[in-house]
Amino acid sequence: MTRRIMGPFNRVEGDLEVELEIESGQVVSAQVSSSLYRGFEQILQGKEPADALVYTPRICGICSVSQSVAAARALAQLSGVTMPTNGDLAINLILANENVADHLTHFYLFFMPDFARETYRNEPWYELIANRFRAQTGSAAREMLAARAQFMHLMGLMAGKWPHSLAIQPGGVSRSIEMQEKARLQAILFSFRRYLESQLFGDSLENIVSLDSADALQAWSVEQPLDRSDFRAFLEVAGELELDQLGQAEDRFMSYGAYQLSGRNSFAQGLWETELEPLDSKLITEDISHSWMGYQTAPKHPFEGVTLPDAEIEQAYSWCKAPRLDGKVVEVGALARQQVDGHPLIRDLVSQSGGNVRNRVIARLLEIARVTLLMESWVREIQPKQPFCDHAAMPQEAQGAGLVEAARGSLGHWIKIRNGRILNYQIVAPTTWNFSPRDAKGQPGALEVALQGAKLRAGEQEPVSVQHIVRSFDPCMVCTVH
Repeated sequence: MTRRIMGPFNRVEGDLEVELEIESGQVVSAQVSSSLYRGFEQILQGKEPADALVYTPRICGICSVSQSVAAARALAQLSGVTMPTNGDLAINLILANENVADHLTHFYLFFMPDFARETYRNEPWYELIANRFRAQTGSAAREMLAARAQFMHLMGLMAGKWPHSLAIQPGGVSRSIEMQEKARLQAILFSFRRYLESQLFGDSLENIVSLDSADALQAWSVEQPLDRSDFRAFLEVAGELELDQLGQAEDRFMSYGAYQLSGRNSFAQGLWETELEPLDSKLITEDISHSWMGYQTAPKHPFEGVTLPDAEIEQAYSWCKAPRLDGKVVEVGALARQQVDGHPLIRDLVSQSGGNVRNRVIARLLEIARVTLLMESWVREIQPKQPFCDHAAMPQEAQGAGLVEAARGSLGHWIKIRNGRILNYQIVAPTTWNFSPRDAKGQPGALEVALQGAKLRAGEQEPVSVQHIVRSFDPCMVCTVH
């Protein structure tokens, strides 16, 4: 048995190291280390509650809206403020803008360039993939970045700037939309749809969303020329490399529910193991037994959690805590969202092969199509002359939680205030769930499980299969070590 440390990883937001134990040409055990501590939870102690709207978006530069929305919802629960319909619509559009842009960035800049590596040069699809996706020189990235830049104009219109906008408030948004701006939002989405349908999918968004089984996806793929779309090219690579057999974790999926409108989620909340179950957030705990954290002797719910770093913990190997739901490991992200929501294609793929590299990417791309269609409907529903925000006073003593779905999965903020100041603020980010270390029971985190069985290709020092598995989760390590 040999031991190998991989890291730092390129094309990953933040610092990540993975220690692998390899035997007979495959990974038999893994330890995932988040190797940087930042301490936002400590920074927030003693601040005024509204300061969370300023500090928490700075946790990350690529998913700052998600942090803003989680903080705003936690404060809304504290104050009891009710958001007007326009506020819901505006926040959904801003959050969806960021999430969809993240999905595009992941696919084109983080994930697909791995298949342009020299190790794949003898594959029949290599030249097509290399010309399209090779880092810095591939044609796909240039096209995507131009489309993404135009798409992000929606953020400028609705949130003023990105990242770190202050437009998102507990009672809605600080900026209203006028009729002419509504027309401009529609034009932005029309242009973005045209890019998706011509380059990413090579088909209408409605047709992509209507794919309802693995057989339907296979039939669609067979009908499409290999160079017809980037989705078709990915499916070819996924089939040839058997990515559906790579990176399976525990197949226990969680979603907080996404894109609220009038008290209902556009994507459902729940837990999926063998069937859909209601989600009880009171069962969430964080274990620090293998984290460089001290002063907490047992797993605790975030309302009661403690974040005090201690780099001398002997058995620790990560700055990431180990969140668990009812003591169990769960996977979060686009695959979990679509599985919980019940999209028939994802349900069928998961029933056949579980959560894996191929299915995570398919779910992410499917979500781009689904969310873009939702965004079009949300813009149509905006009423320019109606309120976009409501207000309420903050109490002197209370607690509240804000649960949202970021691009990478379930994000939660838990806040306690006393005497009008923040007593405790705890955050559990999506990559905290997926990249957690072992807990006190020895249960490895989702990625640690998914890496088991990854095989080495001939002559490899750093297994490319490990790269695929890690990136299939789209990690954001700076959120993890908040």
